[in-house]
This record gives sequence, structure tokens and C-alpha cells, in this order.
Amino acid sequence: MKGSFLGEMEARYYPGVEADIPQLLTDLRRLFDEGEYETQTMQVGATTVLQARKSSTWRDLTGLSYALTIKITPEHGGTRVEIGMQKWFDKAAIAAVAALLSLGPLLALPALGAYWQYRLTEDAWKIIEEHIAQRAGGYIPPMPGRCGTCGAAIISGADFCSTCGADLRAKLTCEACGTTQRDPSARFCGRCGKPLKG
Repeated sequence: MKGSFLGEMEARYYPGVEADIPQLLTDLRRLFDEGEYETQTMQVGATTVLQARKSSTWRDLTGLSYALTIKITPEHGGTRVEIGMQKWFDKAAIAAVAALLSLGPLLALPALGAYWQYRLTEDAWKIIEEHIAQRAGGYIPPMPGRCGTCGAAIISGADFCSTCGADLRAKLTCEACGTTQRDPSARFCGRCGKPLKG
């Protein structure tokens, strides 16, 4: 099961793609509004933070005040997005938010329900990936170490994806730099970024 759990946070970097952060936030808020989540947004330096949590009844029953937290950071040459569970930020203590975000991984609590967290996280990633694909002209290059067909992590040297069975042996060669590509669906070279012919 992908997603963030205790002590982990999932992060993705999209090289060469600048997210339209206000539009992305609007799309994500729509997801949370449909699920009747309370949301808040704040700016911490260059990072935009969006949090979503269930109603106060849920918080009262669990005694916890944790929220799905999405951090969107424009970086030189791309956009970084991180998703995980973190304490709901009290607006009165906003000065402490920067320190909390810099301390390391976002915390996920099993008491919040692994399924709720998984489902919401996957739905949020879907919206983010669709936004990035739109901004990139319809194509998102696969992340290094991921299958170009399904996005699953691949074992170095594997001939086939263990999740979807995609043939990883496809050997497109970049005419510009000569690098052999392992992603059969690649449209651009993974080393130099030039378009592939074939």
C-alpha cells in the first residue's frame, strides 16, 4: 500500500514543470469539500501548505488533531510536492509552522485509520498528477526507479515490472547523447532531455 505511514512522508519532484499553485489548491480543496473536510492553507516561505481534517466530532472522539498535509514547493527547474500526516496548525501559532516543517518527516498516525489516509492520499496524488500532466503538455516523465507504465518502484536490473508486467527491456537509444532508455513509453531522453525518435 503506497502512501505515508508512521515516520514516512511521500515526496515527488516534477522536473521542468511549474505548478499553477492557486489552481492546484482549488482542485484539491474541491476533493476535500466533497468529503466534508475542514481545510486551511498557509504560506511558509516559498512553500504553500494545505491541510485537511475531518469534523470536530472525529477529533473529539480520537482526542487527536492531525490532518493530511500537502506541501507544494516551487524549486529551481521544477516543483516538489510532499504529502503526509501532521498536526493541525493553529493559526495563532503560525510562526512555529516553519520550524515544524523543517524538522523532518510528517507524522502519520494509525489511529486516524489507514484506509482513510490511503484513500485520501491517493485521490490527492491523482489530482496533483493530472495538474502536472496538464502543465507539462500531457506527459509526465516517469520518476527514476519507477515503471514508465504504472509508476511502481522497479528493482534495478529487472526485465519486467513486477506490478504491471511492462517490458523494461525496450532499448530506445537517444540520438543526441547515445544513452539507452529502459522506459518503453519514453518520449524524451532520461539523461539529456532531448526528444526520442522511434
